[in-house]
Amino acid sequence: MQAIVGGGLIGLSAALLLLFSGRVAGVSGILGNVVVGAFGARVWRVYFLIGLLAAPLVYWLLGIPAPHVDMTVNSPMLLLAGVLVGFGTRLASGCTSGHGVCGISNLSWRSLVATLTFMGAGALTVYIMRHGMA
Repeated sequence: MQAIVGGGLIGLSAALLLLFSGRVAGVSGILGNVVVGAFGARVWRVYFLIGLLAAPLVYWLLGIPAPHVDMTVNSPMLLLAGVLVGFGTRLASGCTSGHGVCGISNLSWRSLVATLTFMGAGALTVYIMRHGMA
């Protein structure tokens, strides 16, 4: 149920951002512009990111127990994974939200190929980590 609600909220936020600002909800691009300080009249980027990070607070305010997450890798591995994801989003000119949610809904072939590549690489990585490195 949580996945359905979460997916619906992602789609709703992407649709509202497109409707009210004409912008695609590519989170890596939004984050990249905040990191380099490209605010100007675009302070909405900061609010968008705050909204993404506010989910645990919403859970707490509503009295809903937050999902338990077990981390099975160490911090250096998480850091390496984050760097590789950042490199991949630059290489693909977008992230899963930009290509997967917004691009595919706009019938972009480039986004379809990028999303299939993301998903395939993710599935292969999980398989290798769980079965190939035993």
